[in-house]
Amino acid sequence: MSVTVVPITTGDDVVRVRQEVRTQAVAAGFSLVDQTKIITAASELARNTLDYGGGGTATVELLRQSARRGVRITFEDQGPGIPSIDQALADGFTTGKGMGLGLGGAKRLSNEFAISSEVGRGTRVTITRWK
Repeated sequence: MSVTVVPITTGDDVVRVRQEVRTQAVAAGFSLVDQTKIITAASELARNTLDYGGGGTATVELLRQSARRGVRITFEDQGPGIPSIDQALADGFTTGKGMGLGLGGAKRLSNEFAISSEVGRGTRVTITRWK
C-alpha cells in the first residue's frame, strides 16, 4: 500500500493533491472516467480544507484488497468544524461564495464517503473509489 501525505496550506497544494490522486488512480488502473471522478472529488475537498478549514492535510492511499484496487483520500483540518453535516451535504448549501455542490458532489463521485466534524475542533472527510 502506498501512502502520501500532502499538506494543504495554499492554492498550489490543491493542485498537488490533484496530481497525487491522479498518480494513484493511474496506479490502481482506473479508467479515465473514474480518474476524473476521484480527482474532481479530491479537488473539491482539498479546496474546502483550505478555504473553510484554514488548511490541513490530505492523505492519499493506494489500496489493494485481493484483486480489488482503489484510492482513498482522507482530508483533515483543525478549522471551525461543521455545525450541521446534513445541511452541509445538501446541494445548494454554502457558507461561502460557491455553488454549494462540494461535499454532496464529492460524496456522489465516491464509492465510499465518511465525514466527522466537531465545532471548534475540525473536520475529517474520507472518500474512496474502487476500480
